[in-house]
Amino acid sequence: MNDNSPKISWFEHISALLSRKPEDREQLLALLHSAYERDLLDADALTMIEGVMHVSEMQVRDIMVPRSQMDTIDISEKPDEFIPFVIETAHSRFPVTDGSKDRIIGILLAKDLLRYYAGKEDFNVRDMLRPVVYIPESKRLNILLKDFRSNRNHIAIVVDEYGGVAGLVTIEDVLEQIVGEIEDEYDFDEDDAYIVADTGGHYRVKALAEIASFNETLGATFGDKDFDTIGGLVINNFGRLPKNGESIIIDDFSFTVLRADSRRLHLLKVERIKPGLCDTSDLPH
Repeated sequence: MNDNSPKISWFEHISALLSRKPEDREQLLALLHSAYERDLLDADALTMIEGVMHVSEMQVRDIMVPRSQMDTIDISEKPDEFIPFVIETAHSRFPVTDGSKDRIIGILLAKDLLRYYAGKEDFNVRDMLRPVVYIPESKRLNILLKDFRSNRNHIAIVVDEYGGVAGLVTIEDVLEQIVGEIEDEYDFDEDDAYIVADTGGHYRVKALAEIASFNETLGATFGDKDFDTIGGLVINNFGRLPKNGESIIIDDFSFTVLRADSRRLHLLKVERIKPGLCDTSDLPH
């Protein structure tokens, strides 16, 4: 090989790859993975590109928050009555109803409540409401994201084929399909153990931890006939999908939700409330 030959530039690498002219989605994905293997794309860039391609194939119904899980405020409530709820749920926007979730009259921004705290005597919730944007369940996510950006809107109410409210969707819900879920201090890496011992006798437990493994590690006796995972057991005992910070006692254990979103449970804090045999010497810290 001639050492004086010019090095192939990054642009020439890309041009060479694109010259293959992928004919379908599978070939394009293979091309992108080839670029990643050649260090022309990093892992984050590859993930986001795949996310963009995935979003173009998804509909609103695939990611919306179902009607039953919507956090709403009724117009009949006084600020003193619903502000604790606003603080607890920590959303930035709330649909405001008039007696029923099928009658949404506007969107209240949490930041507009600062005017109430400023002591304005003429504060009126109706005056603070922003217009409602309605969209069908079948709307494509890539089109919805474009609409969100062009209209500077962050939330939309989803309606079914009969015009009834089916749920809601936010711009954050769409973006998470592209960049992935935003992690917090409670997140595990994929390679971390499903059950991790913390100080003070607490444990961080992934909702996907198998009940059999949980029983073996913490000395519990939960049955796994109806549910395979500890998350399924907890949701069943709540009778619904719990929210961040909610707690429940099941047999000898206290379960507190550390992280959950509108669709599933992710992480729990577990504490044994009665003495029992549990060897934590081999658990990761």
